[in-house]
Amino acid sequence: MLWFGLLLAGAERMYKRMFGCILAGVCFGVPAVFAQGLVVSSGASLFERYCSACHGAAAQGDGPVAASLAVRVPDLTRLAERHDGTFPAAEVREIIDGRSLVIAHGTRYMPVWGYEFWVAEGADVVAEEEARIMIDRLVAFLQALQVIADPGRPAP
Repeated sequence: MLWFGLLLAGAERMYKRMFGCILAGVCFGVPAVFAQGLVVSSGASLFERYCSACHGAAAQGDGPVAASLAVRVPDLTRLAERHDGTFPAAEVREIIDGRSLVIAHGTRYMPVWGYEFWVAEGADVVAEEEARIMIDRLVAFLQALQVIADPGRPAP
């Protein structure tokens, strides 16, 4: 019987600690108790974690998952080349975010990262801003990867 009393006392202490953490988060505006803190990540580390499986480590569309997909994964280092030398930052941002795109035919093969980042950061107003920051970092990273067009190489 003594072990049962000790078990209950331990559970009570655990619940009090959990309640205290939750209460502190609510009272002091710290909803990040459960957040992953991805907003501090660089564009390169976000790309490596979320994009390289399909797009490849060098963003050339040759990630380990790319061969198994029903669509061709684009070479992200040549986006500016395909848009007459101008990097399409707003379009890239919308594609990464994915929440405002309407796919007319078929399904979207790429995850809706705007939603995924929002949920990972706590799914609140602050998380929305953090998701936008992470997407902006990815866009800046991709813009820095753009290659200068080689006249002998056909555009993708």
